[in-house]
Amino acid sequence: MSGRLVLGGAPLGQPGDVGPRLRRAMAEADVLAVEDTRRLHRLAQDLEVTLSGRVVTFHESVERARLPGLLAALADGAMVLLLTDAGMPSVSDPGYTLVRAAIEAGVEVTSVPGPSAVTTALAVSGLPCDRFCFEGFLPRKAGERRTRLAALADERRTMVFFESPHRLADALVDAASAFGGERAGAVCRELTKTHEEIRRGPLAELAVWAAEGVRGEITLVVAGAVPAPVELGAAELAAEVAAEEAAGASRKDAIRAVVVRTGLPRRTVYAAVVGSRPLRDKPPLESP
Repeated sequence: MSGRLVLGGAPLGQPGDVGPRLRRAMAEADVLAVEDTRRLHRLAQDLEVTLSGRVVTFHESVERARLPGLLAALADGAMVLLLTDAGMPSVSDPGYTLVRAAIEAGVEVTSVPGPSAVTTALAVSGLPCDRFCFEGFLPRKAGERRTRLAALADERRTMVFFESPHRLADALVDAASAFGGERAGAVCRELTKTHEEIRRGPLAELAVWAAEGVRGEITLVVAGAVPAPVELGAAELAAEVAAEEAAGASRKDAIRAVVVRTGLPRRTVYAAVVGSRPLRDKPPLESP
């Protein structure tokens, strides 16, 4: 009978963030695959949980070597709990290879959700949260990092990165160069821990601050690009709206689509449509 792979969300810093389901999973798991055994035993001690299952290491350097043994345990009906040092497994942490292998083997994969540095940093950054993208760790080599950032220069969604403390200053300098020094950002350090710090400001200012040295776990949040308004005349704007209407959009939706595409104020697009032909030739418009 096939077992079950459970992905456990470990606390970012405060053991009290762990709910009863993860405590129970830790106590009942047949196998605990963990990034750091010392952290596991420290967490179990803090939570007053007695571990009865077999504990195996599961970090980047042994991830693939551990797959056969873990898959065999799952095939024998074991419950395997996967825990990384903090947050959800496989999100810039070990786990993806095991999840894929378990799925391909027909094993049930579920989770006990918990904290995530990505959404926690996004929420406290003060930057737009309605749409965002997670870019993981930036490349370690300076040239590759600059190339990656340059490719993201026009990304409109808020961006979230992980970064090591000793590379943060260089990463911020490169981000300021790629995105502009005035682009807003937030450096979230030691989230939920005793020395938590959220430093917000333009990227150029954050780079100067980071040059003095930063310690701890870092999550970097950067505002998305603001599209430059497209320079179109009134006749061209009216033609854009007409094309949207011809494709089946209502007048209101057509105007909205052109506003989004051009970055121009709605009243500008509206005025262009109103003035595009005599009033008797077109139906009434809603006010902007």
